[in-house]
Amino acid sequence: MTTTVANEYKLVVMGGGGVGKSALTIQFIQNHFIEEYDPTIEDSYRRQCQVDDDTCLLDILDTAGQDDYSAMRDQYMRTGQGFLCVYDVTSRTSFEEINVVRDQIIRVKDNERVPIVLVGNKCDLENQREVTAGEGEELAKSFGCPFLETSAKKRQNVDECFFDVVREIKKSLKEPGRNKKEKKSIKGAISKLKGDCTIL
Repeated sequence: MTTTVANEYKLVVMGGGGVGKSALTIQFIQNHFIEEYDPTIEDSYRRQCQVDDDTCLLDILDTAGQDDYSAMRDQYMRTGQGFLCVYDVTSRTSFEEINVVRDQIIRVKDNERVPIVLVGNKCDLENQREVTAGEGEELAKSFGCPFLETSAKKRQNVDECFFDVVREIKKSLKEPGRNKKEKKSIKGAISKLKGDCTIL
């Protein structure tokens, strides 16, 4: 059905190594928590779900957190429509890396207003926390994006963080002068020029 195509969204999960990107994604897709850490190169998942009464097909790319695979990043940033920028609340370093991740996305997309959701994962490890929820909120405010703390282990806010990215994508598609509309106007301008040439 055409509705499925119209409601297909490409999501990319990004962040440093060991922050729980795969754990979040697998919990969302398969409803189970992976205990062991096995560094990801690139895994792709699909799930159909309801987001605000809309049937959506989510195409989710779980990416590498290691610098070894940074050459692959530009490619999946180009194809992604929305991004989950994940850090670990027990690691200040991973939190500081988020600025770099977001800058990379903006550089590749050549757009300041990319649909992003900031995610502070492992909030169940309260006694090991290095980053406060307030700091996460402040960073999200500076990015102009939603913020959620999640626990892949306890399945806290897991669905919500993915759904929020979809909501951000939908919002961005409705904004005037964005993506498709820009392409349309460029296309229109080109055909207009061609028309003028024909007349001449």
